[in-house]
Amino acid sequence: MIRKLICLLLACIIGALSTGCVQDVKSNDLMDGYEPKISNEINEASFDLPDADNSTMTDFGLKLFKESFDAEKNTLISPLSVISALAMTAGGADGETLSQMEKVFGMDKETLDGYISSYVSGLPQGEKYKLNLANSIWVRDSSSFSPNGDFLQHNADYYGADIYEAPFDDTTVKEINNWVNDNTDGMIDSIIDRISADTIMYLINALAFDAEWEEIYEKYDVREGDFTKEDNSTVDVDFMYSTESTYIEDELAKGFIKYYAGRKYAFVALLPNEGVSVEEYIKSLSGEKVNSMLTSPETYTVWSSIPKFESEYSIEMSEILIALGMPDAFDSALADFSKMGTAGGNIYINRVIHKTFISVSEKGTRAGAVTAVEMNCESALMPIEPKEIYLDRPFVYLLIDCENSVPFFIGAMMDPSK
Repeated sequence: MIRKLICLLLACIIGALSTGCVQDVKSNDLMDGYEPKISNEINEASFDLPDADNSTMTDFGLKLFKESFDAEKNTLISPLSVISALAMTAGGADGETLSQMEKVFGMDKETLDGYISSYVSGLPQGEKYKLNLANSIWVRDSSSFSPNGDFLQHNADYYGADIYEAPFDDTTVKEINNWVNDNTDGMIDSIIDRISADTIMYLINALAFDAEWEEIYEKYDVREGDFTKEDNSTVDVDFMYSTESTYIEDELAKGFIKYYAGRKYAFVALLPNEGVSVEEYIKSLSGEKVNSMLTSPETYTVWSSIPKFESEYSIEMSEILIALGMPDAFDSALADFSKMGTAGGNIYINRVIHKTFISVSEKGTRAGAVTAVEMNCESALMPIEPKEIYLDRPFVYLLIDCENSVPFFIGAMMDPSK
């Protein structure tokens, strides 16, 4: 029944917006046998990325980060991964459920679809830098659930989503995790360890970033030193020293921008002033404030250091998203995902699972992220005086694209030795 529905409605599946590799999965590929075609309507549409929308996207990421932050550990989220997975999910929402989701996003669904589609298709790729995104939808092979063809078509068109029908058994768990591993370049090897009997669909985004520094650190640039944590205890770590030229600041922090090869992406460091905690500083940030800093940096000589670090982070975001203002989506009685398909009971979001990884070293940065939405059914001139910014105590950092100055990763480094 599902195959017939898809055969009728998925006649012009687009795969061009997804840069993920083709997977060798045993689940029933609902796109199998169809030559992807560029949708003329989407291809000809013109979606600008105005500063206001960039600021809105940054604001969404900061709200998510504020709710995720834990002063006891290193926090790292990818707002781009989270909003991509949630935007696909919102394609099946209606009524008050959709209204709440749009309010949390900061823009209506149509605008968000256009923004993400244009943003992702415009991401620069080069020999020494890349930011790849891939999306997939996994549907339970069951006579009790029939996905809406228009919903699947929309996510194929705008998000390049691969669509699979699977038995949702242990084999499916392995296949989903293999897909995640492949599309994060091995940085994240799994996202789920079980599938409950009530789960009918997964909507998954995977993201992989890999870039060399514009100027790679040499051996003599790396020296051991003390990193002072917020409790004033210290840990020994390797610091990478360099002289940068792009300085940013606000009333509570100072920082610098360090570019990757090609200057299409950058690492942004924000060091709170003495006496200002990382938590206090994070609370002060807004999309407009960060966007203003990133788009109007100053030219200074900046003597800087970055600790070498590698960090993994995972979080289940249901409570965070409920607190941000979309409770109905997680309520088995109130959720309205009627545009997603028909099932024996009401469809709702059960979990939003998010995992990230980052490695910052002499050569550059590798970072990966995965977000899985689990749907259940109820059953200038250099100044003479240089700036000195040594990241030898807890700091906030961003990975941004230099065209739009939108963070696709936001992190807080509390202890680089962990």
